[in-house]
Amino acid sequence: MISNPNVIGLLYLATIVCFILALRFLSSPRHARRGNWIGGVGMLIAIGTTLSLDGIGNWWLIILGGAIGTVVGVVGARTVKMTAMPQMVALFNGVGGGAAALVAFAEFHRLAPLPGKIGGTEVVSIVLSALIGSISFAGSLIAFAKLQELIGGRPIVFPGQNVVNGAIVAAAAAAGLAAIAGVQGQWVIVLLIALALTFGVMFVLPIGGADMPVVISLLNAFTGLAAAATGFVLSNTVLIVAGALVGASGTLLTLLMGKAMNRSVTNVLFGAFGQIQAGTGSARVDDGRTVRATTPEDVAVQLSFARKVVVVPGYGLAVAQAQHDVRQLAELLEEKGIDVAYAIHPVAGRMPGHMNVLLAEANVPYDQLKEMDEINPEFPQTDVALVIGANDVVNPAARSDPSSPIYGMPILDVDKAQSVVVMKRSMAPGFAGIDNDLFLEPQTTMLFGNAKDSIVKLIAAVKTL
Repeated sequence: MISNPNVIGLLYLATIVCFILALRFLSSPRHARRGNWIGGVGMLIAIGTTLSLDGIGNWWLIILGGAIGTVVGVVGARTVKMTAMPQMVALFNGVGGGAAALVAFAEFHRLAPLPGKIGGTEVVSIVLSALIGSISFAGSLIAFAKLQELIGGRPIVFPGQNVVNGAIVAAAAAAGLAAIAGVQGQWVIVLLIALALTFGVMFVLPIGGADMPVVISLLNAFTGLAAAATGFVLSNTVLIVAGALVGASGTLLTLLMGKAMNRSVTNVLFGAFGQIQAGTGSARVDDGRTVRATTPEDVAVQLSFARKVVVVPGYGLAVAQAQHDVRQLAELLEEKGIDVAYAIHPVAGRMPGHMNVLLAEANVPYDQLKEMDEINPEFPQTDVALVIGANDVVNPAARSDPSSPIYGMPILDVDKAQSVVVMKRSMAPGFAGIDNDLFLEPQTTMLFGNAKDSIVKLIAAVKTL
């Protein structure tokens, strides 16, 4: 057992340094694996140090819980497909919030009956941990259910929803203030948790699938804040710092995702965003333009005689699990001396970095993954833009139609390429529920069908040229 506070402090300091370095390396796909390893080492030091403290008991429960968690984590990491990674992240994030809420409840149960044992700092921390952790837990479960298509991905709304949500928040705040004021009885913290769980469900229900990158980032920040509050409850420095790091990084990521989707933080928190508004956007005028379908053979000719090709991946690529085939196609084109790059929109998937992870799994070179600001100036010099399953993030209405629900959203300037090939199953609109004028542009052709099947046909056709 470790009883020397200096040794404990040094070990926790090593953990904190590991977490900070992990975040640093995770900022780039090239170094993300190293960041994961460093973060894992830091967590191992934190767990080992905590279990070595004086007063730790119930070893059988600790061993049992650790074994269950290890099995779930290993099985999840090994068996969950990359296309299902967003829902796994949402689920694991919710588990973190739920753990924080349970610790808060356990500490309140232990300290509340003892006169003078629970001070102002402790009770405030308990209330915040229970409140935020419960919201994160319930909200993450709903996000998981939407991503897993256990419930509809479209927004679920009803009249007066914001009023109901406001009433739930007010009641939860009242319960929290009652606990802080010293109202006796554990019913106060139970009521607080129940109201927070209800609000977590109501908070995520009106959010559509297209906005999941924002809500996942936001819930991740909530979990970090709940963990930091739990650190104050337990007087654990490393938990405070780790929670603060997660909360800060999650908040920053939420702001970046909101900017990428042209949404303010206020809209994220209170606007029931993600609702599809019927009748928004300008009505399509029949100006004589038509959708032009193409064949894999024709597209193969365009690609084979191009100088520069930009691949624009979207969620359709993830659903079809076509990332390995895309990489094979790119290798064939590179053998012909063609410059191939990948245009990555910040929200081109179900979570931040989703496309980067999918393409990295297929061993796409990191230097070919271009962020939006980097690739947009290159589209005018691009011979062929190959759009695979992306929709709203390439819709020119975001620049030109003030009445469109996506107006102002930063998009990939695909329409500026010399030729655009869009691979889709059908002409169905994206998550925003609006038509895409890109499909009617004279330089655009549509290759209909499953993305994986279409790319396999493209590969075969390119090999014959």
